[in-house]
Amino acid sequence: MNYMLKDENAIYYECGYSCDNALYLRLGADAFFITDGRYTIDAKENVVGAAVVIDGDLYGKAAKILKKHQVKKIVFDPKEWSVAGFDKIRQKVKTTFKPVLDFSHKKRIVKSEEELKIVAKAAKLGAKAFKQLAKEFRKNGFGKDEYTLTHMAKGILGDFGKYELSFEPIVAINKNAAKPHATPTSTILEKNDLLLVDAGLKYKRYCSDRTRTVQADKYFMFDMHQSYKRKKIQKAYDVVLKAHDNAIAKACSGMKAKKVDALTRDIVEKAGYGKYYVHSTGHGVGLDIHEMPYISKKSDTIIEDGMVYTIEPGIYIPNAFGIRIEDMVAMVDGKAKVL
Repeated sequence: MNYMLKDENAIYYECGYSCDNALYLRLGADAFFITDGRYTIDAKENVVGAAVVIDGDLYGKAAKILKKHQVKKIVFDPKEWSVAGFDKIRQKVKTTFKPVLDFSHKKRIVKSEEELKIVAKAAKLGAKAFKQLAKEFRKNGFGKDEYTLTHMAKGILGDFGKYELSFEPIVAINKNAAKPHATPTSTILEKNDLLLVDAGLKYKRYCSDRTRTVQADKYFMFDMHQSYKRKKIQKAYDVVLKAHDNAIAKACSGMKAKKVDALTRDIVEKAGYGKYYVHSTGHGVGLDIHEMPYISKKSDTIIEDGMVYTIEPGIYIPNAFGIRIEDMVAMVDGKAKVL
């Protein structure tokens, strides 16, 4: 098969290296990693299974290679390419370009044994960071606003530069937690506030993703069993936890992704919170923080061993509070194993 890639993680998956200015061509048995002179040393030291081509005009060079190899048809993912970049190649060759959405994500949906080990390590490091974060918040977080708490979270999650973050952490207090993708505000953390933290880090480029919602008393930990002073919050929390645990216990290989979604959604809806569950149950995690499979009520994807995805039901009451509990799972021997 002939295909061309522009996305960094898609390229990394193919040859073990990528950078912010590169193209990758796979033409049958031949492969080419095209980049500019800034990355010559790194590319030649790290690219595996592809010829390293150095050229300041990546698109022009790609077109020349396609002409030289007389390529009649090549696959590309339209999501990876800008119109301008794609046209720089297309207009110079007679090749037929076949669009395939999520081309690389489809290739990566089932993880290898080595990938499963790496992503499990990322998840374990993320869990360890959450323990350190709880300790730091208990000691120095009260009286600080969400901006400061987010900054603190970044340092601890990344081990102060050792690891990249999977995404910008979410640190949300009380009613701000009712926004699934909350951004920091000037709200200050006080004793017994509801505190939601959604964060992850990367290990060998693979992401982790975890969410915990707690009552921030002087002894709190980011574990799943929480006791809230407000009965309304406790009731909603218990429903989310039940949904989370049910999906992990009952998800199995051979099941459609929308059935896994129903394992959380049915519980939330039966408890009367359906309209407050505003997102899907989960998403795949790997080199990208969001990739296939998507665990949604519309997805017909068949769950298979080797897939890695999140289980993250939530209830979000506008102007009051939000609750989400999230873990990553891998499908192993037909069952969901928490990472």
